[in-house]
Amino acid sequence: MCPHFVGKYKGRYDDWLSEEEKEQFKHIVRTIGGHIVFPAHKKNGFTINQARGVNKKICDRFDLTLECIRLFYIGEQSPLYDAILRYENFFYLFKDFKNYIKFFLLQDFVDENYQIIFCLPFENFERSPLPQNIEEYKAYKSNTINLILKRNSRILNAFHDHSDEVLLLVKENEVK
Repeated sequence: MCPHFVGKYKGRYDDWLSEEEKEQFKHIVRTIGGHIVFPAHKKNGFTINQARGVNKKICDRFDLTLECIRLFYIGEQSPLYDAILRYENFFYLFKDFKNYIKFFLLQDFVDENYQIIFCLPFENFERSPLPQNIEEYKAYKSNTINLILKRNSRILNAFHDHSDEVLLLVKENEVK
């Protein structure tokens, strides 16, 4: 869901964090709160996940991807609009952006008006999505870790709130 940039972009960011910071960042982005479901079957082009990874205005950043999804729901263009449009049936399952956020437990990624909380300054996709200096990278890392940890807690709480239902579903669907 959120890139750590380590080992990418010709090693540009590899020296900006200590080995301990890199490992912490990679570990946290690989927890359940750092993952999301997108349709995986190709439909006349890149999947959403592929498109967000190769688009130079997104560079795999989830906050920017989420802004593209928000714009899709209000009928506005974005760097991922065509990729999202190919999977519109998936997004229409949630009716609107607010329900999408609720379903995937992404409330910490938006403010009370369902505007995206960006991990780096946002200038309507005109600014490079990549951190421009070590201070920005550390701010990005801190913001990303904070959001993922909050989502991890939200997921855990949701599981505890519905654990009996989940266990019943698992039991009902066990292969005998």
